[in-house]
Amino acid sequence: MEEVVIKLSKKPKLKNPIFLEGLPGIGSVGKISGEYIKNSLKVVKFGTIISKHFPPQVFLREDGTVRLVDNELFYYKGKERDVLLLVGDYQGLTPEGQYEITDKLLGLLKGFGVKEIYTVGGYGVGRFVEKPRVFGAATNSKIVEKLKKYNVVFSREEPGGGIVGTIGLLVGLCTDYGMDGLCLMGETPGFYDDPIAAYSVLSVLVPYLNLDVNLEPLKKLSEDTLERLKQMPFEPRQGREPPLPTSEDLSYIG
Repeated sequence: MEEVVIKLSKKPKLKNPIFLEGLPGIGSVGKISGEYIKNSLKVVKFGTIISKHFPPQVFLREDGTVRLVDNELFYYKGKERDVLLLVGDYQGLTPEGQYEITDKLLGLLKGFGVKEIYTVGGYGVGRFVEKPRVFGAATNSKIVEKLKKYNVVFSREEPGGGIVGTIGLLVGLCTDYGMDGLCLMGETPGFYDDPIAAYSVLSVLVPYLNLDVNLEPLKKLSEDTLERLKQMPFEPRQGREPPLPTSEDLSYIG
């Protein structure tokens, strides 16, 4: 078996496609966002990525059969342009794996004519966040200027230590393939699945890309989650937050 294997069931003909990434990471912000887009659009699965850099693990289906952990590729035929979407179970477990998977993926996307890469993840701050900020990083200043009207924060100081994981590598390496890239990160405590941060990020990405995605259900889930969190014993005003992740935990952004 090769280090990274991309299996395509078909090779769709795409019109001026863009690529969206939504993989697991801090606060599951990327995964929640990716799955929400997948379920909101009429996407078609066309590929699977398996790799030695994923955990040596299988998942059980409802019928008792098994499948390897993987990443899945979908496409969506839009009115003006098409969308490629990546969601999955895991990111690569090692730095070498992250690079190899990203490189193989970018090569595939170049073959489809992708010129724009968009990645989504969480920025772990280790504390309760009622109104998450959205942080951004882009490959050129023109993209930064366009995002200013969405109140995206572009700062050298935050996230401290840089952007680690697939969301950073895709944007960092995409210029070598003739692509532009944007990474959006929702501020999140980092120790639970956070639809609040996911909603904040998609509230920027969906209108920016003019995607046909209704955010109202996610907004409602975000509001309900916030109300539940306020009732829990670690609510900040009571001064009893749960133990914070270590600095090592918070150095991972994805």
